[in-house]
Amino acid sequence: MATKRKPIHTPSNAANASRPQMNFRQGLNDTTARSEAKGTRPTATPTSIKEVLTMMVLHVCKKIIFFDTGLKVALYLGSLFIVSLIGDFLPYPKTYLARTDNLFNVYFVKMGWAWTLLFSFPYLAMTSVTLCCGDNQRLLRNHLPRLGIASVVWFVWTKLFNVIESSYGRCSIRGFDSKTACLKAGHFWNGFDISGHAFILIYSSLVLMEEARPIIGWESIKDLLRNEEHNRSSNDTSQSANPLKGLKDEDLKALKYFYNRFTPTIRLLFVGMTMLQLLWDVMLVGTMLYHHRMVEKVLSGIIAVVSWFVTYRAWYPVPTVLPDPVGKGMFNYQTNVKPELVGLRRRASFLQPGSSSTSASGAGGTSSNSKDIPKFMGMPLYGARHPYSTSNVGGATSPLEPSLGSQASFGSNSQQHLFGSRVGTSGGISSSSNYVNPDFNHPSYARYRSRFERFES
Repeated sequence: MATKRKPIHTPSNAANASRPQMNFRQGLNDTTARSEAKGTRPTATPTSIKEVLTMMVLHVCKKIIFFDTGLKVALYLGSLFIVSLIGDFLPYPKTYLARTDNLFNVYFVKMGWAWTLLFSFPYLAMTSVTLCCGDNQRLLRNHLPRLGIASVVWFVWTKLFNVIESSYGRCSIRGFDSKTACLKAGHFWNGFDISGHAFILIYSSLVLMEEARPIIGWESIKDLLRNEEHNRSSNDTSQSANPLKGLKDEDLKALKYFYNRFTPTIRLLFVGMTMLQLLWDVMLVGTMLYHHRMVEKVLSGIIAVVSWFVTYRAWYPVPTVLPDPVGKGMFNYQTNVKPELVGLRRRASFLQPGSSSTSASGAGGTSSNSKDIPKFMGMPLYGARHPYSTSNVGGATSPLEPSLGSQASFGSNSQQHLFGSRVGTSGGISSSSNYVNPDFNHPSYARYRSRFERFES
């Protein structure tokens, strides 16, 4: 018959058997233990190289299109005045942009508003339907009218410019009372031609800048969704700072669906809007240099800036009047809360007598508050070096930095060293191991104390 083999008891086995199992809970596997853990937050998914490159491109585009608005408006109006005034008296050298049939003027500027709508309309629709959690009525009522109003502003002003030029002008040859007949005959019509190009280029740039603002903080929605789903699945009601907490379950599902579906396209459209805004700025420089007179360009620029300001800065922010401002939805994800700089403020030096963490207590200058010493994992990062009395050490600020005449007093009259004075010292270093600073009594500092004691003796 087969005999049972007795287990061989070795010292290592006995030690392992007697060792308590700290990470074992009977009847509970690791997955259940993790699910029951309180206070944990879901971690973000790993970021791929493609995602990193995309974030870099978006960051550069944000720096370009979100240039300081006040400074941009001042540059527009100031450049229209100065550059155009110089060009009226000293014509600039002719370049490709001086030709009215150049590629950019024919295919972009003359259809400038169509290009603006081509990028801004789908961008507005996708961002707004996401922020409204799929509420199409809210999208049509609160957001799309912004582009409709902008289109009306563009149409009214450009038509008015043409009316002013036709009504208050004359042909270079007598006998032609209308602009159309004069131009058909091959003559030149002299009129006050307010620059429609300058208007459309400036107004389109400002509209693109405003409508692109939902991309600011857009990536944070992903983290908000992940945290809110975790809170609801774990029934954690302690987290009240999440803006998505007030959404219904169906709204949260709609937000996640539209966000994941539209985010790649939104990023692509944002890059296109940035490139288009750069093109408008380049073409505006060409208009400043070669087309229209200074008064005509400055007046058109003022009209464009006023139209933008009245709508996007004065009208839309009013909470009781439609349409809504850019980026407003069923939750607010662009709240900028400045974190408290607790622990980031630089402490006063321990070597300065007037610092808050040190105080002179007699000749020894012992520490009055050991809690101010920076620590890592409960241990001080460095010993508190207290100031010396000038009568004892000749004005030295540290035993490691003695001044002239301090060598004699360093070994005899010194009441301190790097670890602070000991309790009960009198005219020298006592043999007691009790220091005023309790952090230096820790056993881990034993070897350092012994070294310094040997050095001082």
